[in-house]
Amino acid sequence: MACVVEMTREAFEEAVGDGLDLVPPELAARMDNVVVLVEDDAPDDDPELLGLYEGVPLTERDGGWAAGSLPDRITIFRNPTLAICDTIEEVVEEVAVTVVHEIAHHFGIDDDRLHALGWG
Repeated sequence: MACVVEMTREAFEEAVGDGLDLVPPELAARMDNVVVLVEDDAPDDDPELLGLYEGVPLTERDGGWAAGSLPDRITIFRNPTLAICDTIEEVVEEVAVTVVHEIAHHFGIDDDRLHALGWG
């Protein structure tokens, strides 16, 4: 996949961190057992995917779920994001939207609701 925008992995990871900073503190404090990662490429079966939440949303966990469980994973994919953007500013904005979108899945919000809220 050819990248339209050139951006180092370090700069992209900073953009992901900036996206995480947009999460209101009261929500960030409620995130439970979740890690945010950056990968260069999306899975082969969905090469244009910008982000992926893998885990059990908080709304589906029972009281004893987290004990000893692996953390949920939010992965933000660098190359697909760079491929759809024309400027660094667009990358930063797209990363922020993707981070918020995937965190919303952690809180049990589905794609239809996210699209209705403008975070699709």
